[in-house]
Amino acid sequence: MGEGHALVADLLSVWWIALAAALGPVLALTTRRTIPDVVWLLVFGALIGPHALGLAAETDAVGFLRELGLGFLFLLAGFEVRVADLHGRQGRHAALTWLVCAVLGAGAGLLVVQGDSEVAIVLAIASTSTALGTLLPILKDSGALATPLGRAAMTHGAYGELLPIVAMSVLLSTRATWQAAVVLLAFAAAAVVVVVLPARILRRVPLLGRAVMGAANTTMQTTARITVLVLVTLMLLTAVLELDVALGAFSAGLLSNAMLRAVAPGHAGEIAHKLEIVGFSLLIPVFFVTSGMTIDPGAVAAEWPLLLAFVAVILVVRGLPVFAREMWTTTHSNVTATRDRLALGLYAATGLPIIVAVTQVAVSTKLITAATASIMVTAGAVTVLVFPMAASRIVAGGKVRSPGTARRPR
Repeated sequence: MGEGHALVADLLSVWWIALAAALGPVLALTTRRTIPDVVWLLVFGALIGPHALGLAAETDAVGFLRELGLGFLFLLAGFEVRVADLHGRQGRHAALTWLVCAVLGAGAGLLVVQGDSEVAIVLAIASTSTALGTLLPILKDSGALATPLGRAAMTHGAYGELLPIVAMSVLLSTRATWQAAVVLLAFAAAAVVVVVLPARILRRVPLLGRAVMGAANTTMQTTARITVLVLVTLMLLTAVLELDVALGAFSAGLLSNAMLRAVAPGHAGEIAHKLEIVGFSLLIPVFFVTSGMTIDPGAVAAEWPLLLAFVAVILVVRGLPVFAREMWTTTHSNVTATRDRLALGLYAATGLPIIVAVTQVAVSTKLITAATASIMVTAGAVTVLVFPMAASRIVAGGKVRSPGTARRPR
């Protein structure tokens, strides 16, 4: 009987979450995507969560779906990044820019918390992340993904996802820093083996390889299932090693994409599309809705000056250095217009998933309170709502013909 009640509680919570997931895109389309889908998901999560109407709860089953949603979000983010871009000159400059941002973020954090280094690290990681997975559909829908601005945003976004995850795994670990670094290197080696091994087997046994690739678009979905296996394997490995599961998921996407492009280039985009269907239909919305459920609207409303202050810190610590580096140094991004550089800074300062992840870690280790975490997550939602919209307006403004411009003769 107890199991039956637990099942009803799980399904009831999932029903409310699924309703929020269905309403989110409807309202996003109704507002012509001025308010993105992810913001609606967070708003609905806060509404149905325990701090408001209390219609849904994060049960063990919902919590597990949430972790899978986090995994798929970072898996897809990793899929959109090309290793060659990270190794190129533009990628090296983007990594250096993130390090500058991290130093500024840590300094700002130390000033705010009066010398508490661990909390300063939390603030630095949260304020220097870039929501690559959230920016991806925005850049795709606007047609900017193939432009120099879009490619630069993806490169900054890749490092804005990867380096904060690495910093979180090393600097916020319960281990000593050198021990955490050794564990991280061990994970990196194991991750390469996990991804390379299936590819080697398929190449060494051509008959098996042809069979697997031939069944990729049947009900067996072989290549997609292998990719999911890699994802779960690396998430499990990070959990065992007490690293953040986002690191395992992002590594799965990054390495799987690189391997697929080397072995079967035509299948990389196809598999990414299939994973988008699986992830964005339920699992990723579960992650964002449950993230919204952790927000305490009362605490956020009571501390609205702190909310605005954190949004401003994100803009200054992350957006301003990206703009300044593009404006006054050579980054090989081919982003030349001042408007595009301003837009790039705003895109880079758009952060949410890492903020959610790092605040979860900080709350679990009692570095920050749940109320502070609510404010930081809400600030991340504000950046998702405001910064990409402002960037799009800035770019569009540069394409509008001035009144004095003569028309071309027909």
